[in-house]
Amino acid sequence: MKILLDAMGGDNAPDANIKGAVKASKEIESEIILIGNEEVINARVKELYGKDRISEISDKIKIKHTTEQIEMEDIPTVAIKHKKDSSMVVGFRMLKEGEGDVFISAGNSGALLTGATLLVGRIKGIDRPAIAPVLPAYKKSFMLMDAGANTNCKPINLLQFAQMSTIYLKNTFGIERPKIGLLNIGTEETKGNDLVKETYNLLKEHSEEYGLNFVGNVEGRDCFSGEIDAVITDGFTGNIFLKTMEGVGKLVKRNLTESLKKNILTTIGALPCLPAIKRFSKTMDYKEYGGALFLGVKKPVVKAHGSSDEYLFYFTIKQAENFVKSGAVDKMKEEFEKK
Repeated sequence: MKILLDAMGGDNAPDANIKGAVKASKEIESEIILIGNEEVINARVKELYGKDRISEISDKIKIKHTTEQIEMEDIPTVAIKHKKDSSMVVGFRMLKEGEGDVFISAGNSGALLTGATLLVGRIKGIDRPAIAPVLPAYKKSFMLMDAGANTNCKPINLLQFAQMSTIYLKNTFGIERPKIGLLNIGTEETKGNDLVKETYNLLKEHSEEYGLNFVGNVEGRDCFSGEIDAVITDGFTGNIFLKTMEGVGKLVKRNLTESLKKNILTTIGALPCLPAIKRFSKTMDYKEYGGALFLGVKKPVVKAHGSSDEYLFYFTIKQAENFVKSGAVDKMKEEFEKK
């Protein structure tokens, strides 16, 4: 298996990308191909590890040389069409042509979604591919879909999000009947705007036909209960939900740390609790859950967080390997293309 990693994408590129790849290469079976400017990558390898070439660190890591880079401020469609030798476009081309099994990038989100749709292509029968991060909940995790790819949606799009979530969770996590909840301002059937109410009726009507375990509306506060496997919403609402959750996680972690270090007594009192505190911190850290899957395209694509550090790249690379092994994309193609 070959994992294609955009070495030039993200706020901390290429250092975090390289370090994450090196760390992951020690624990995975796959080969990692860093896509980017070879001279720049090897110069950073020299600075970080004292080696002249990345191959001296791991025989699992190779470089695909490119000369261009898509910047965060670039217009997505323009960048994809005109920067043919950028790390992102080359990555998508390699993925499409079978030179890799999954593509990861922390670069320009709009360009990534545009490139995945235009260059890799949508699965037949899916109108809108969507971003699907896996997030922490009580004693487990849940999938949020969509987290930002489609700010304006129709009920049919949310129905397809539910179908894709079910297929992915069943094949990757072995959840036979994933519980699907519709994000709303209340649990009552009559609550919500037109989109949510129409989607509710659509999910209720087609659940048996499509093998969905739709459990009804779910409020934001209940998404973390451990009772829901996938939360379905439009990309606008989902992105706000995701960013708010990340902010709350950082707030809790910061306040807890400051409280424990307030004075010598709190510091001493915290010592016996450190193992539990570390476990709690780990469950609240979004880095532990890797990147966000882009479901609905013909090949596996993963969107890493723009501010990814080496640890988030490390977890995302491991996640990507499992994503490919699950065969979820092939299963989606099979399910949607037969309709």
